[in-house]
Amino acid sequence: MLARIDLRGDHGDPASRLPRPDQAGAQAVRARVAEILADVRARGDAAVVEHATAIDGVGGPFDVSDQEVDRAVAGLDGDVAAALESAVGQVRWFHQQGRPAAWSAPRGGATMGTRFVPLRRVGCCVPGGQAPLVSTAIMTIVPARLAGVDEVVVVTPPAGDGSVSPAILAATRLAGGADRILRLGGAQAVGALAHGTATIGRVDKIVGPGGAYVTEAKQQVAAEAVTGIDMPAGITEVAIIADDTAQPRHVACDLVAQAEHDPQATALLITPDAGLAERVDAALADEVAAARHSERIRTALDALGAAVLVDDLDHAVTVADAFAAEHLEVQTRQPQKVADQVRCAGAIFVGSHTPVSLGDYAAGPNHTLPTAGAARFVGGLRTADFLRPVNWVSYEPGELAAFAHVTDALGALEDLPAHSRAVRARTDEAGPG
Repeated sequence: MLARIDLRGDHGDPASRLPRPDQAGAQAVRARVAEILADVRARGDAAVVEHATAIDGVGGPFDVSDQEVDRAVAGLDGDVAAALESAVGQVRWFHQQGRPAAWSAPRGGATMGTRFVPLRRVGCCVPGGQAPLVSTAIMTIVPARLAGVDEVVVVTPPAGDGSVSPAILAATRLAGGADRILRLGGAQAVGALAHGTATIGRVDKIVGPGGAYVTEAKQQVAAEAVTGIDMPAGITEVAIIADDTAQPRHVACDLVAQAEHDPQATALLITPDAGLAERVDAALADEVAAARHSERIRTALDALGAAVLVDDLDHAVTVADAFAAEHLEVQTRQPQKVADQVRCAGAIFVGSHTPVSLGDYAAGPNHTLPTAGAARFVGGLRTADFLRPVNWVSYEPGELAAFAHVTDALGALEDLPAHSRAVRARTDEAGPG
């Protein structure tokens, strides 16, 4: 049974009452990641080999050969290949629509605008631990290639025998290909990509989801301005806003689908209908018992599953915004109306026939999404994340003279008179030079 969080009649900030993964071990993770990153920065390849051997049991060689990828593609079942190609096509179409366009325009006689420059080199993290996330290869490589990134490097943790999931390798090729695939994961992979070693080039940005160590490592290298990252994209979470029209079986299936990812996954039902919560509990009992990964799912739901009872759907939106879920489903009588009110979510799945699992694989929007409340300030991965905007402006003499009074005034306010002088030196002959 989902735990109950009764917020009816309580319209204060609910954030502290909503479940999040236990942070008891966060300090230890933070410290260990800092050690690994510092070691990789100091000793390069030797440190990467040492940590990879200790953690994954594989100390190199890290490069996956083209022949391995060829074999993976050749070995694909026909139906699987068709499904992957369909997913790639759908994701490519969606991300093409969102590709930002350069612009320029005149303003007061000057001309200015923005152009977009592809990043030179990016690293894509593709999880391969509890499940080989084939879909992440698609979600990271497709927008990188659409943006025109010069070099795409994929890192994915190996199995104990050093192998990489053939499905991940095949998906990498079908998504547009990687210039390099490394059987490498964890903080050591992030460190190698961020700092560079003698054999692994430094990247401009690291994207893709990961577990606690990868997520922490990404945030640490970003905080040091060593390299850019997309967002904190860690342990998965789902919230479902539902009313009395929702099908309990659908809601239960969607909660189970996300809990299947990780025993620390968070799964919330937010509803004004206490009866629905009871009906979902009954459906969950059946779905969890029948699931292949029932133990993992049960662990997640017992720890971080909850039915949040609210006054009405407006209150449900307030609670959903406070939680800022990675995935938010809306299963209500007027789902689009409710979804349009939501401000904070990584991605919104509108209507009872739009489950999160569709978005995980092939709906089109990216499944690399902010977690742990980061959807309050950042969105999902986009083509624009692989492009660097460059603003530009051009003034002619007449336009510069008309604007000089502004730099005079603001330069005086900030006590930076040389700023004004740099303009006046071009507009008159009153001063030296």
